[in-house]
Amino acid sequence: MKKSVMLGLTCGLGLALAVVGAPQTFDFADPKGVNNVVFKLDAPLEAINGSANGISGKVVFDPENPAATRGEIVVSASTLHVPNPMMKEHLHSAQWMDVAKHPEIRFKAESLKNVKTAGDTTTAEVTGQLTVRGVTREVTVPVRFTYLKDKLGARTNNRQQGDLLVIRAQFSIKRSDYGINPGAPQDKVAEEIELTLSIAGAAPRS
Repeated sequence: MKKSVMLGLTCGLGLALAVVGAPQTFDFADPKGVNNVVFKLDAPLEAINGSANGISGKVVFDPENPAATRGEIVVSASTLHVPNPMMKEHLHSAQWMDVAKHPEIRFKAESLKNVKTAGDTTTAEVTGQLTVRGVTREVTVPVRFTYLKDKLGARTNNRQQGDLLVIRAQFSIKRSDYGINPGAPQDKVAEEIELTLSIAGAAPRS
């Protein structure tokens, strides 16, 4: 009788924990190639617009405690693209992004503040380490997380069970802070690089 009671309590506790939620690991490697970062340099004489879709990384997110979010997003520098072929060649060169020597751009989240949740959406200011062209600096980025329970199958067009975490962010960095062609004239190459992050990560369930 006691064993039955204990078993019932254990099962009940497990069910309660499942309902409350727990941290989940979301994988941002996207086989569809939809995840992307858009960058823009808007100088007086020229505007440079491009994107990168070589996104990977993992983020641990708990919908019941979003302030504890941690993880890292990685961008493959070789996927940085601009429409002009010569400009793209320059972008990948040693003077600019030096893709051969620094193949990855990384952002590692370390802490969140001003966390606010409404429904399935959480906004926060995320502080972490941004590494570009081998230079690492601390940045604080406004981020919007959208937790989509049981929506993995809808995105992948199959019966895979699981959840999605959508991340949106817009922020700027200074080109000179990361040694990106620091001698370029600012009337042609803007000092400020505007970045827009649009990615979704998957947490499958078996």
